[in-house]
Amino acid sequence: MKQFFSKFSRRTWIIAGVIVIVLLVAVFLVARNGNQQVSAFQTANVERGSLQATVGATGSVRAKQSAVLIWETTGIVEKVNASVGDKVAKNETLASLAKSSLNQSVILAEADLSSAEKALEDLLNSDTARAQALRTLDAAEEDYKEAYDYRLGLNGKITIADTYLLNGIPKVRYTKGYADEETIADADEKLALAEAKLNDARRNYERVKDGVDPADVAAAEARVAAAQSTLDMAGIIAPFAGTVTQSDSAAGDQVSAGAVAYRIDDLSHLLVDVQVSEVDINTVYIDQDSTLTFDAVLGRSDPYHGKVVKVSQAGDTVQGVVSFTVTVELTDPDEFVKPGMTAAVNIIVEEVKDILLIPNRAVRLVNEERVVYLLVDGQPKSIKISLGSTDGLNSVLVAGDIKEGDPIILNPPSIMGGPFGG
Repeated sequence: MKQFFSKFSRRTWIIAGVIVIVLLVAVFLVARNGNQQVSAFQTANVERGSLQATVGATGSVRAKQSAVLIWETTGIVEKVNASVGDKVAKNETLASLAKSSLNQSVILAEADLSSAEKALEDLLNSDTARAQALRTLDAAEEDYKEAYDYRLGLNGKITIADTYLLNGIPKVRYTKGYADEETIADADEKLALAEAKLNDARRNYERVKDGVDPADVAAAEARVAAAQSTLDMAGIIAPFAGTVTQSDSAAGDQVSAGAVAYRIDDLSHLLVDVQVSEVDINTVYIDQDSTLTFDAVLGRSDPYHGKVVKVSQAGDTVQGVVSFTVTVELTDPDEFVKPGMTAAVNIIVEEVKDILLIPNRAVRLVNEERVVYLLVDGQPKSIKISLGSTDGLNSVLVAGDIKEGDPIILNPPSIMGGPFGG
């Protein structure tokens, strides 16, 4: 053996040693790279669960009813009855002007209102109109009968011809004649007039026989409303129940017509209008549940909730993009949510339960087909899949050779295919 090794020079042994060392290093590096590649994969087991598919958009909060109230005449503010944050009732007077500072037409409206209200009350409670109409009808019937009889008598008028004595007793001889054309024409005109007056009297009585004429009531009520409207110019009146969100008047202020006095919002109903793409609009319906979050509301981890209350049936095109307005009403608002705040809205268009979920980050697009990779015996295995609804993080597995518990690779290397949808 010693003789065998002595046949090789020292240089030969050195070269051989180097070769062995290189081979050993190469084997080590290959093994290490293989282990590093396997250990570099992030995996998660495929699970069953529930998924809510949503359509997301942003919008601004607004009140269901909102009104900016302005002064309708000039004057000096005398009383201020409400301030920001106050809840007010419908028709409540929020502020008023001093009577001495008003123009004459507004001051006289108070007297006009009193007179109009009295006239309306008399009209509603008096029986004079019915009684007068009945008397007028009776008189019209008498006049018509008289004119009719007179005209009828002209067709066979009896006149006295002469007198004579019979056995010493005077007798009258009568003869039948006819009136002239002028007399008949005059009688016809009087009869037509009497008939017209009778018809008018009958119609008037029909209107009031069972009570006050509705047309008269409407006219009287209009006069009351006109006087009240003029008088109301001296104050600011709430058109609906709500909360004062803006107040720009103080006692002693000189105001002019058109100046803003208050803003009122119905904060019991808060709405958010969002724009939904034409691609998603046919999945959105009335009464669908929604979740809402606000960057301006701090310290709240749970989202607010709402329901779709209105879906526009006509789209708007802005820069070539067609979108539809969808209105969501908050169902659990609190004092932290205010009109004007920006809300992120997610409309729940579908909810499925007990289905296999695929993380969207694990999906790749290879040759126009969606695939995921399972870790099988330490190596990635490509699986073709079809997906359904998504919530943005996970998608419903519709088809594919994957079962619950399979280890899916969340970060397959780019060489295995582009990202989901890329």
